Amino acid sequence: MGLRKLTNMVAMATLLAAGSATAEELSLSYFMGPKHPMNAAVFMPFAEKLAELSGGELTVKQFPGGALNSAPPKQYSTLLSGVSDVAFGLPGYTGKLFPVTNTVTVPGVCPDAFACTKALWNAMPEIEKEFDAKILAIWANDVPVLITRDKPVRSLADLQGMKVRVTSSQDLPFIEALGATPVSQPVTVINQNLANGTIDAIAIDPSAIISFKLHEPANYVTVGIPGSGSAFFLLMNNDVYNELSDQERAWVDEASGRWLSESGGTVYRKAAAAGIEAARAAGVEVIELDEAERAAMNEAISDALAAFAENELRDGLTGGDVLRMMAGG
Repeated sequence: MGLRKLTNMVAMATLLAAGSATAEELSLSYFMGPKHPMNAAVFMPFAEKLAELSGGELTVKQFPGGALNSAPPKQYSTLLSGVSDVAFGLPGYTGKLFPVTNTVTVPGVCPDAFACTKALWNAMPEIEKEFDAKILAIWANDVPVLITRDKPVRSLADLQGMKVRVTSSQDLPFIEALGATPVSQPVTVINQNLANGTIDAIAIDPSAIISFKLHEPANYVTVGIPGSGSAFFLLMNNDVYNELSDQERAWVDEASGRWLSESGGTVYRKAAAAGIEAARAAGVEVIELDEAERAAMNEAISDALAAFAENELRDGLTGGDVLRMMAGG
């Protein structure tokens, strides 16, 4: 029995016993701890706004730390199956389902988390078609840095043969074009895998340095590699949303949307700067690629960019089409 069905049964029993209406409680699932920046930036603002608008009639109960599903790549399927009413996740973990959304990861799309969030909203009419759920918020983090333990990366040549963890399947051709071997892994295991040498490097937005304590296994952080933001979502199960009354759906709509997404992007932009400073404070060497090396890397991925632009993502929609949408064209 799904959590929502059980909650509704309990609520109905209470209603029959007390003879008065009771508040409806939505379950919100995420795999990070409650101190993660996205709790303060997105989850709590949504919950607080919803409670305020509804006068406490519609509330949210958080289930952090993977309490309902500890596997980050399965957050979307968990939501669809009704285990949770609302779920946070990364479309990059299931890239084949969300090729339009994950276009935001293509190098050069946007320079920071807020701009990447805006790019996602520019393409929202096509993004919505990819989700079998109500999108409460969709936002992005900052452009990635490269985090290494044993080998500093100061040039394109240093990347050759390195095993690099990436967030999205859309990142694979670009890392390969740089001469490295990309691997996909949930963010919850990358600290350990960098420490034990399973991977040589992590390409990730710098806010993760604090969130997942990556300064502990790392010795070097390289800034300036080709990249863009990674997308995140907060979704509501469609059946849950459709079962709400018209008034309840109006509350949910007002408590979510673009403003909530921009809150996520704003916090990630600030958290990225904080991550770099945390690395420096921990004694990690922060390497800024010079213009010549940045140009060399951009040249190395130029064919991969052209191939992505020509590739059909869905129903005649090409990568180039989505890139233009995200740019506001």
